Amino acid sequence: MIHTIKKMDKILVVGGAGFLGGTITDILKSKNKEFLVYDNLLYERDYRKPANFMFGDITDTKLLKKIIDEYQPTSIIWLAALVGDGACQVNPQITIKLNQESVKWLSENYDGKIVFLSTCSVYGKGDQLLNENSPKNPQSLYAITKLKSEEYLKDKDSVIFRLGTLFGISDYHSRIRFDLVVNILSLKAMRGEPLSVFGGEQWRPLLHVRDAAKAIVSASLKESSIPKGVYNLAQKNMTIKEVAEQIALAYRDIENKDIETNFTELPFEDQRNYRADTAKYDSLENSEKFEITVREGAKEIMKLVKEGRVKDPLDSNFHNEKFVKENSD
Repeated sequence: MIHTIKKMDKILVVGGAGFLGGTITDILKSKNKEFLVYDNLLYERDYRKPANFMFGDITDTKLLKKIIDEYQPTSIIWLAALVGDGACQVNPQITIKLNQESVKWLSENYDGKIVFLSTCSVYGKGDQLLNENSPKNPQSLYAITKLKSEEYLKDKDSVIFRLGTLFGISDYHSRIRFDLVVNILSLKAMRGEPLSVFGGEQWRPLLHVRDAAKAIVSASLKESSIPKGVYNLAQKNMTIKEVAEQIALAYRDIENKDIETNFTELPFEDQRNYRADTAKYDSLENSEKFEITVREGAKEIMKLVKEGRVKDPLDSNFHNEKFVKENSD
């Protein structure tokens, strides 16, 4: 009798030491999956999580190709990138190299499953509910490089997630980000600052970082039945004003008192305004259900700050743009 040996998942998590990678690796560990984290620790001082790790940069294609050939992953989760509009504008040439040219290299050197993280920012502005086929109108270099990278992967075995704006706490090894709208407002509230909202009618699709990680891991597994293609990923579309209202409720939950909230008609410098239609992903038989609300995510951040678990939340390490500016040549 001939016995068929089922090939096990071997997952390469490129950029897996960061904000999103932290919770992705936790989920992979909980599922007893074999994985390797490849990361240059741009924002980290060390990597102490008990997980297989290799230090390396995505620009070191010789090393990366060796890992791909020797490790023979069944799938690659590609997280590595400069993230955020401001951070990407600091040095456009480096941004293109990291966010775009690296993905072109990946498309030319790997034939397995690829789970790639794009952004709903590719839509830029739009008054309608925007699905995956809606016109693209990227307003930043960050969004432009992500859209270009999608083109490189369109003929590959790839699942591309256009993420909404993330928020919340990832795992307890990776750094926190205090440059995301929900996290920023939560921090301001706990520092005793009034919540000042400019405009407020701009829409954002929002998603907790741990909910995003669930979908990413699910798509990377061998047993996943998620068809290749592009998917919008978000839990809920909210205006910035509605976000601030939820932050105020979270503050009341934590402090048992109200916080001053100011809404002004002054224009907001960030011109993005879009609502993501997530029906394509939500309709999948094995799609993940997103459950963590803005209010719940804000309370997590507030408790962390209140308990003094972050010595200096204004440190550039927690803010992508500030960090890149301080550490650019």
